[in-house]
Amino acid sequence: MRQILLAILFAAGLAAQAQDPFVEKPYLQLGDNPALAARESLVLMWHAADDSAKWSVELRAAKSKLWRKAGIPAAQLVTAVGIEKHKVFRTALTDLAPGEEFFYRVYRNGSVAFESTGKARKSATQPVRFALFGDCGANTQGQRGVANQVFRARPDFIFIPGDIVYNAGRISEYRDKFYPIYNAESASQELGAPLLRSIPFIAAPGNHDSALGNFQRFPDALAYFLYWDQPLNGPIPTGASSTTHILTGEEPRSSFLSGAAQRYPTMANFSFDYGNAHWTVLDSNVYMDWTNPALVEWVRKDLAAAKNATWRFVAFHHPGFNSSKSHFTDQWMRLLAPVFEEAKVDVVFAGHVHNYQRSFPLTFAPKPRPDGKKLGPKGEADGDWKLDKNFADGAAKPPAGVIYIVSGAGGAGLYDSAQMKEPNTWQTFTDKFISDEHSFTQVDINGKTLELKQITSTGKTVDAFRIAK
Repeated sequence: MRQILLAILFAAGLAAQAQDPFVEKPYLQLGDNPALAARESLVLMWHAADDSAKWSVELRAAKSKLWRKAGIPAAQLVTAVGIEKHKVFRTALTDLAPGEEFFYRVYRNGSVAFESTGKARKSATQPVRFALFGDCGANTQGQRGVANQVFRARPDFIFIPGDIVYNAGRISEYRDKFYPIYNAESASQELGAPLLRSIPFIAAPGNHDSALGNFQRFPDALAYFLYWDQPLNGPIPTGASSTTHILTGEEPRSSFLSGAAQRYPTMANFSFDYGNAHWTVLDSNVYMDWTNPALVEWVRKDLAAAKNATWRFVAFHHPGFNSSKSHFTDQWMRLLAPVFEEAKVDVVFAGHVHNYQRSFPLTFAPKPRPDGKKLGPKGEADGDWKLDKNFADGAAKPPAGVIYIVSGAGGAGLYDSAQMKEPNTWQTFTDKFISDEHSFTQVDINGKTLELKQITSTGKTVDAFRIAK
């Protein structure tokens, strides 16, 4: 009897799998759309088997009863040793009014296979809420709790400052630790939430996503360049400042490049506008040399071009200012601090360190090396900082300097919980240090006012401040 029951359950499981036409269900991306537009667009993606099925998409505005066809889906074949061949589909959802809510449905061979809702990118005059958390895809209770709390916050978009999945940015890890949690069928502390299908995710690569050696060890690594669709307006690194030197073996290299197409390696650095804010997103991994004058000039020009934006944010993985004992020497990105200050950047977001830290508003002057050589791109760069300790929660006056946020408590194991109660171990630039709970950053922007809250996986607000211009 027990064997018969097991056989029935097994057959039912196979039948359920056969009925699901997706390898991964649909999810929204910003696409190669860096600038705001009078009529907005997003990219809808999904993964399906390598077969001859015919796919199409329709959408309609929430206030309309008329459905219209979206762009014809384009398919990119993905092949990797140990992974069944599959297609990654992309279709453009166009002609959207800024901030407009819409419905969409995906057809397979003429039948509806999936349907959900979304919202177009907001204009410079509309209030915006975004959520931000890094170091997340570890399939932990903390990750699922953060996902549920983010769902309850209802952000307009979600930003991940690197280390999207652990431990090596692999296709198999996305399937186990990313999509099931952020595209769950329902929202709960135990499951995660249906975020991806309705809210665009945007991300910078972390060391676990694209660092040296991953592709050599795992043929299904570098999935960041296969499964994301983001602006392609950044610099194309060459030579020592390129990820291309980590691709070895003719067959895996050829297969990967075919699937990644133009996104590799360009998509690692980009910028975009959302609402009245401009974002500059950088690849801070070890193969990049941010002392390279050409790369620094790109950052400078990108920020200068955004001079009319009310808010300017920079995001990357390795924090320039960090007090944790873990990854303490990985603070090379502080070398760009003078460029950020020159451009009047408001906040710099990072991850890498698995906790939450907030700096005082600060300015930083890098020191020349004692040996007379140029400042190197790696390690804890020496220099002098000036701190605005009168800023407090922003109630009195705007900050004098840039605020640096570490938001790396998105799901992976937390770092240095004891340091939270040992402020004598913090660097003098650190104002807040919270390392005992998983958490995410929520930011609300309304015109010239910004309010930031750090919210735990159980819904507690553990830090907050505002900036008024």
